[in-house]
Amino acid sequence: MISRKKTIAIALSGGVDSSYAAYILKDEGWNIIGIHLLLPISPKERAEKVRITKLLADRLNIPLHLLDVKDFFQKKVIDYFINSYYLGLTPNPCVVCNYLIKFEQIIKWIDSNSIDYLATGHYARLRKALNGRYIELLRGKDKQKDQSYFLHRLNQSHLSRTIFPLGDITKAEIYLLEKERGISQPIYPESQEICFIPDNNYRSFFKRQVNKKILSSGNIIDLEGNVLGVHPGTYTYTIGQRHGLGIASREPLYVYQIRPDTNEVLVGPREALFTKTLTAEDFSWIVAQPGKKRVRVQAQIRYRHKAADGTLTIISPNLVKFEFDHPQWAITPGQALVCYDREKVLGGGWIRK
Repeated sequence: MISRKKTIAIALSGGVDSSYAAYILKDEGWNIIGIHLLLPISPKERAEKVRITKLLADRLNIPLHLLDVKDFFQKKVIDYFINSYYLGLTPNPCVVCNYLIKFEQIIKWIDSNSIDYLATGHYARLRKALNGRYIELLRGKDKQKDQSYFLHRLNQSHLSRTIFPLGDITKAEIYLLEKERGISQPIYPESQEICFIPDNNYRSFFKRQVNKKILSSGNIIDLEGNVLGVHPGTYTYTIGQRHGLGIASREPLYVYQIRPDTNEVLVGPREALFTKTLTAEDFSWIVAQPGKKRVRVQAQIRYRHKAADGTLTIISPNLVKFEFDHPQWAITPGQALVCYDREKVLGGGWIRK
């Protein structure tokens, strides 16, 4: 058991989850400090987030440190986000942010300030492996809020310094306890959107970020190569998209493939988007690569996708092939393939084909 004399830095966003995680640690008698990340959002929204977080820190009677990661976030998360769409991929900025910003940057800061552990409001759990040598990452108790998918790129260095106070709690329990304690205010409104795009209009955001010369129109074609219409830019489409295609058809059509090299968007019927196999690169293992080249696991291809059974074939330490037992819909390049052994995260990589 970790000694309560150790110091924990709790990442505070001002939202419900991180706030209640801090209350849990406080109630358990930990020595805690708050840390709030300054992101490249509008000055007005950033100031409001800081105001709310300071009120929470005052209520908890803990010190609060503001960590400026605006430039690093722009380079590692936003630029990645933009480049992915330019390459015809659908990015997952939350995965990149968790790994490179929320954990890498904060752990560097706590190391430089002689702080022992980092706590966050993620719905995930940790446990020691049976051999006692490794830390395993597990799904959170609340299956609807489980965020282990977004954390699959963390390594042993991260996990050995991390505490997830909400791992064994459900969202419903948090709301009930906060109501009983009267601590639901002040809390920043919970958002389901991308944090650096408050209005969730990523197309407008993309236009503001890039040179207008690359936003060229092109053809929308069907599976036989027939031209059905014209698109304003491949970045406005994602695999599986049905609405807003700007074409007329007697049957529902969905985005089947994005071809940035030819500036085409390929569409087809829903059944065409079911497939069983994919390749994923830059695979990251939570513990260690399995000894076998082929293993039976469950895998998710997006956050809200229900993990499905299949066979993972390890081509190289960083490259894998996965074949589902049954076809899955809209496997999307740019999203993360995350593999599980029941509730345990094995690792994940970026879907490329």
